[in-house]
Amino acid sequence: MAQYYHAKGHEVFGSDLAASEITDFLKEKGIGVAIGQYEQNIKEDFDLVVYSPAVPKDNPEYKRAEELKIKMQSYPQALGELTEQYFTIAVSGSHGKSTTTAMISLILVKAGLDPTVIVGTRLKEFGESNFRMGKSNFLVIEACEYDDSFSNYRPKITVVTNIDKEHLDYFKTFNNVVLAFKDFIMYLPKDGFLVANKDDTGVLKLDLENKNTRFETKYYSLKQSEAKKIKEILKIPGIHNISNALAALTVARILDVKDDVAIKALGQFHGSWRRFETKEVAYEGKEITIISDYGHHPTEIAATLQAAREKYPKNKILCVFQPHQHQRTHYLFDDFVKLFKKVPINDVVITDIYDVAGREEQKINKSVNSKVLVEKINKKNITYVPMDQLEKLVKGNIKEGNIVIIMGAGDIYKLVEKF
Repeated sequence: MAQYYHAKGHEVFGSDLAASEITDFLKEKGIGVAIGQYEQNIKEDFDLVVYSPAVPKDNPEYKRAEELKIKMQSYPQALGELTEQYFTIAVSGSHGKSTTTAMISLILVKAGLDPTVIVGTRLKEFGESNFRMGKSNFLVIEACEYDDSFSNYRPKITVVTNIDKEHLDYFKTFNNVVLAFKDFIMYLPKDGFLVANKDDTGVLKLDLENKNTRFETKYYSLKQSEAKKIKEILKIPGIHNISNALAALTVARILDVKDDVAIKALGQFHGSWRRFETKEVAYEGKEITIISDYGHHPTEIAATLQAAREKYPKNKILCVFQPHQHQRTHYLFDDFVKLFKKVPINDVVITDIYDVAGREEQKINKSVNSKVLVEKINKKNITYVPMDQLEKLVKGNIKEGNIVIIMGAGDIYKLVEKF
């Protein structure tokens, strides 16, 4: 959103709790960035303050903006306003949103439709940015379900990649997740389209056949004939990515983009930042492959590790995993145990849980940790290593030809840079 307003010629200023690659990137673009959040960051002449849903109401900047009676919007509200001004394609689902959004965007760019794109991860094709300013009336966005964010959006085409037990700190039950998706798809207008994954049991719970829907539903499935062709041309591995590509192809057909244009674009897609992002590195004379991956939900981890085993059938694979959020680890504890008991790779190292500001409960924090998780998994090839010992252990155990998967949605990506 900061980049969008900046591209539109507005003066943009923002803050974050800590410096990151993202804040550095925004600074380079000429956007003002403050590290640390203080009331003096909010000036009287601001026209609009946009805040993350994770920001607590007692945040000094939030309170100051309220005092000054400046117009305030949450990020989903601000994005929701944009969706009403464009022909919006919203990509939702528990997993695969960023990749599918990126694939659709790339197809539209190659087809000359010049979309504006707001995606949750950086793309090589957009100059390592998570934003692209287009000149047409097409807007492609990633629509997250957390905090019912997507209920603010008014798309003409909605994609649902899958529905899983995710964000249970907010939804509490899987049934509530399904209900949120049901509500979201009903925002489609009567000339709108729903693109839905017929292979996903969660999507089938939407019970679309028995719904009196005004819009048209287009299903995609790995059983369709194009799946084989897409598997041959995709640069990124994994059956889940074939499914994401089929979703993108379905959207392209709704917009009358020719199949050969869409499939060629999919074949040129190099993947998103930290989505099975592969780097060949020489470390102390040893050639190793580092895979950086954002996966932090059991379903995502399973898909990534399976894709890694298929791509590197004979190599020794080590996965270094940082669980994301105590709440998620608590709600999905049994799923994590089940997953790690049967991973198709050689070794797993689990490090300390990454805390998410504004989304943790102290009671849960005390009862769940990585050590307890590893003890419950109870397998020789799965060990707990504290964060401060991680780099030394990983570097001391890698050999020529090893594959090292560095996985999680927190700050674990910094370990990639150590190589």
